[in-house]
Formats: sequence, C-alpha cells, structure tokens
Amino acid sequence: MKENFDFLMPSVNFFGAGVIKKVGDRAKMLNMKKPLIVTDKGIESLENGPVDQTLASLKGAGVDYVVYDGVEPNPKVHNIQEAKKLYLAEGCDSIITVGGGSAHDCGKGTGIILTNGDDITKLAGIETLENPLPPLMAVNTTAGTASELTRHCVITNTETKLKFVVVSWRNVPLVSFNDPMLELDVPRGMTAATGMDTFVQAIEPYVSTNRNDITDGQCIQAIKLVEESLREVVANGHNVEARTKMVEAEMLGGMAFNNADLGYVHAMAHQLGGQYDAPHGECCAILLPIVEKYNIVACPERFAELAEIMGENTEGLSVRDAADLSIKAMRQMCDDVNIPRSIKAIGAKPEDFELMAENALKDGNAPSNPRKGTKEEIVKLFQEAYDAE
Repeated sequence: MKENFDFLMPSVNFFGAGVIKKVGDRAKMLNMKKPLIVTDKGIESLENGPVDQTLASLKGAGVDYVVYDGVEPNPKVHNIQEAKKLYLAEGCDSIITVGGGSAHDCGKGTGIILTNGDDITKLAGIETLENPLPPLMAVNTTAGTASELTRHCVITNTETKLKFVVVSWRNVPLVSFNDPMLELDVPRGMTAATGMDTFVQAIEPYVSTNRNDITDGQCIQAIKLVEESLREVVANGHNVEARTKMVEAEMLGGMAFNNADLGYVHAMAHQLGGQYDAPHGECCAILLPIVEKYNIVACPERFAELAEIMGENTEGLSVRDAADLSIKAMRQMCDDVNIPRSIKAIGAKPEDFELMAENALKDGNAPSNPRKGTKEEIVKLFQEAYDAE
C-alpha cells in the first residue's frame, strides 16, 4: 500500500433522481457557450430520454449546443476524429458526454486530440498529456465503467485491433451527473454486463499494488452494494432502489480505481474488446474469476477479506481456504446474472492469444496487478477462459 498518494475525482459530482436538470446551470457556470454533445444514436432516439433531458436543461439555461451522435461501442479512432471535425466546424468551446462508458471515452478522446495532437495512438500510456482538454462534463446513463469520473480514456484502433488507454488527470471531467432514473429502461443484458464491470472495478483496486486506506473503504462499500442489488436490478430493471444502489457502487468503484488502478482483468479484457469488438463488461466478467484465482498467491489475505465482504462464511477456515471462497462468490455472481463462462461466446480464437497476451502486459492497467505474470502465463489464462464450461 502506498504511504503517499494523490486522489483524483471530478470537482463536482451530482447524484440522485432529477439531477440531470442541473446540467444547464452548471454549463452556464462553466461559461460553456456552445458545447458539443457526444452521444450515440440509440440514446438520442429515446423520447424524453437522457439526451432530450440534457438538451432541455441547456435550452432552459440559454446555452447553445451541437450534437455528435456517432459514438460506437468500444469507441474508435475515427469516432473521435469525426467529433473533432464537427467541434471545429461548429465553433464549439466545450464537451458534454451523454451515455455510458463509450460516450464518455469518445468525449475524452475528442478533447485529447483537440489540444494534444491529432494522433491519439501516440498518447497511449500514463500521464502523457501536456495540455488541458476543453471544459468537459459527463451525464452518465449506465452503472458500469465509471468513465464519467475517471482519468481513463479507452479507444480502439481498428487498424491494429488494439484497445489502448490514455490515463491522465487531465481527462477527469469537471462535473459528473448520475441520475438513477435515467437507467430504468437499460436492457437486462446491458445491465448485467455493466453491473459486472462495476463489480470488477471494486475488486481489482482492493488487491492492487497501488491501493490505499481510502480506496479500500470505497471498494468494500461498492462490493457490498453490488452484492445487495445487481441480481435484483437484472431481474427487474425498474427497481429504483436497486438501480440507485448500483449507481452508488459504480461511483465508489470508479473513485477507487481512478486512484488505486486496476489489473490483469482489465488489461486482458481490453484485448478481447479490441480484437473482437466485444462488450467490455462481459469480457471483464468472464475473466474475473479466472484471473483472480491466478492472483490469490500474491495476496491471499486480501482475497480472504474479499470473501467475507461478499458474504461468505469463513469462520474456522485457513487464509487460503477463505481466499478460495472469494473466487466461488465471483463465479456465482457471474452465473446469477447470466454471464457466459467462456470467451468463446464473444468470438475469441486461440490463434490470437499470444498477441493479445503480449499487448495485455503493455496495457496501462497491468503494472498494478498484484501478481507479475509472463506472456506465457497470460496466454494460459486466455486459454483457461476459452476452455471454461
């Protein structure tokens, strides 16, 4: 655990039913004259959905805007280039993202190439940005990636099929909005996948080499909230209490990994997402029990604690036996929300594992994993995830 650390999060975070109405006032306070709204066609098409409500709030505050609705899942380099072109053509001065992780990452990526050079692939890594982004706010619509309040920007290079991360304090939005009422109609499959991403983002920082006492507390509460609510919200998406708890968990997990970082689950999931354009949360969920079982030997005490946090009875067990129960609990959660067990489900091919393993070890999330692996070991983990039944 680090003795000295910084702690990053947006300066203002609005949470609760109806907070989307505050978007216009905050935009005005930040002197946004003409923000580019970054979203996708699916969200934009929803009648009185998140985009309509965001635009209504901006209109009410007298703030002009332009909409870019070309965001794709696992946002691509060409998405941010298109958004930049529209931003400049329309004379925009700021960015507001509306959606889940893809919208937020696309908005961050757009801001990055507006101020730090057009080739974002050269900026992959940690703290590579020299210049601030345009003013950025994020309206969140899924309890998943927590990109609305983190320093991570994840973009896919379709030419190389590589999903890479630009990690910088400059990427942290100035203001985030988490309104649980925006999530009531999120489809069941997406709810499960994004919810599992929240679960992973609370577990990985807890065993990260960069953890601290503050992030530990956030992880513990986030895990408890997921245990209390994810199954319920997948079963009934209109359960407002469960939706609210999942949003709280997402925010806490995001704050935790924003500062303690992640590990091999995300490093490997990024390769699956880049190679096969697969849903990020589903990739993380499939890998979670397999990668964390591999990690146990590095910090069995932490995994024993995770088992207790997840509600497992560890009384009278050795540290290692208690630690093993945490993996059982992770697997049970995946099964309960209908996550497939094998990466075959997302189209994975064994002939790609060596390249993906090599790139996973280069991923910005790899250094904080508690166990330091080799390329051969990561290939074996991909193979185990492929063979799982």
